[in-house]
Amino acid sequence: MRSTLQFFLYLLVCLVLAALLAPALLATGWIDLEPQRAMGRLAQIFMLLGIWPLLRWLSLADRGSLGYAVSGRVWLRSVGLGWLQGVAILLALVLILFALDIRIPDPNPWPGIAGKAAQALIGGLLIGLLEETFFRGALYSAIRRRDGMRSAIVWSSLLYALVHFLKPGALPAGMAFDGSGALWMFAHVFGDVFQWNNLDSMAALFCVGVFLALVRERTGQIGWCIGLHAGWVFVIQMTRRVTDGNDASNFAFLVGEYDGTIGWLAALWIGLLAFGYWALARRPS
Repeated sequence: MRSTLQFFLYLLVCLVLAALLAPALLATGWIDLEPQRAMGRLAQIFMLLGIWPLLRWLSLADRGSLGYAVSGRVWLRSVGLGWLQGVAILLALVLILFALDIRIPDPNPWPGIAGKAAQALIGGLLIGLLEETFFRGALYSAIRRRDGMRSAIVWSSLLYALVHFLKPGALPAGMAFDGSGALWMFAHVFGDVFQWNNLDSMAALFCVGVFLALVRERTGQIGWCIGLHAGWVFVIQMTRRVTDGNDASNFAFLVGEYDGTIGWLAALWIGLLAFGYWALARRPS
């Protein structure tokens, strides 16, 4: 629990710094972004700048703690195979969404499809690399070292799910993005965490975190985690770009509002996979 709080406080400090500096940054006219996006991007920059000092302070600044204690060849192979498995896992989910008419094909998805696929591939790999290094690398190692495997799986997965909803929202109409506006935006960063309509997506992300933590525990490195994560992001982004959500479906409640793909059905699917993976991994060879 202590390690989880340390990482949460680190993220919170980065958000506070972003809230303090974002109004002045936008006032310079150097960038042209919506206030919530400017604040979010600035928080991400602070997170990247401060992560290495944080890791050194927590004695996690080594390859083993971050999940990279394998050769480059093994790591790349793990990422590649993990990506293929991630695509297969999420593609199975998307096919079920099609069968239930929860998502329907876009009438004309082909223009620019190659560029969209390239963006989804690169974006997925970057997201997988950054998030897995943080959550299944540093955070998982910190908690496991202090509190054991079960605590590491639960707490790293819970923080992983929560962080996806800690995002600045848009300012109310007519409110200026000054000091008070930034304070309002920061106070409402936590609003989505307590919204019942996000519970299904949060449950799905928690199950994702558990599955990836089990893979980290079993393999001893995060190459597979990065690949799986990147494959899932690839399928989700491509699904959003070539299909549309169908609110008229009788089963529309099975997906949440977070990205139109994950929800109760994804939580069940990934949860079953996590249980099956761990059950098989524990069997003697």
